[in-house]
Amino acid sequence: MDLIAYRNKEIEKKRTDDLMALIPGDSRKTALDIGAWDGWFSLLLAERFERVTALDLEKPSIAHPKIQCVKGDATNLAFDNDEFDLVFCAEVLEHIPSNHLQKVCSELERVTKKYILIGVPFKQDIRVGRTKCHTCGKRNPSYGHINSFDEHRLKKLFPLCEVKKISFVGLNNKCTNLLSMLLLDLAGNPYGSYQDDEWCLHCGARLKRPLQRNILQKVLTRMAVYIQNIQQYFHRPQPNWIHILFEKRKV
Repeated sequence: MDLIAYRNKEIEKKRTDDLMALIPGDSRKTALDIGAWDGWFSLLLAERFERVTALDLEKPSIAHPKIQCVKGDATNLAFDNDEFDLVFCAEVLEHIPSNHLQKVCSELERVTKKYILIGVPFKQDIRVGRTKCHTCGKRNPSYGHINSFDEHRLKKLFPLCEVKKISFVGLNNKCTNLLSMLLLDLAGNPYGSYQDDEWCLHCGARLKRPLQRNILQKVLTRMAVYIQNIQQYFHRPQPNWIHILFEKRKV
């Protein structure tokens, strides 16, 4: 993925600006960036906080005097209770295996002193754009997104917090149905999100678009897309992302 081109997209700029606008003006000493990856958000946080800790499964490489890079697992954070003024977590929770999701959210609540800022896709139909691994033959959700969220689910994941602010960004009309899913599965899921350097969640192999398809698979693909296009006329557009600023309740 070309990260520069991705970050420069107008919708990505709006999403980033919205997240940064939700950061409260008080308590700006320490921040923890969960899933720091390339350091994009860590660097933006460093403009607003005295000290930023950038955490990922592999230690990030971010050269900045205010940023400390650490290797860590969000299910078991090696930090004290109430250590950070803000815990920032965007583009992460949708990737967490469902059996670990509540544990991760509990850890975010434990280490924050006051705020948690969450950014995730809103009510994403994770069946759209799913892929097929041609190594193990199993299917993967698009972009590796295992979970789908709305306000209610997010609030339940953070029972020790209350919602301080909430916002929505973008519009999304992507949806599918059981028949289109079946047809695309039979066709080998040729329109999955293969271009984003994804890896199979089951066997770890690199996901690659099928090189060849027979006539039947091409016909099934056309049928699936046609049915999806008809469905979208009756599907009400919804926000692309939901951003929530939680404030930890005082005990």
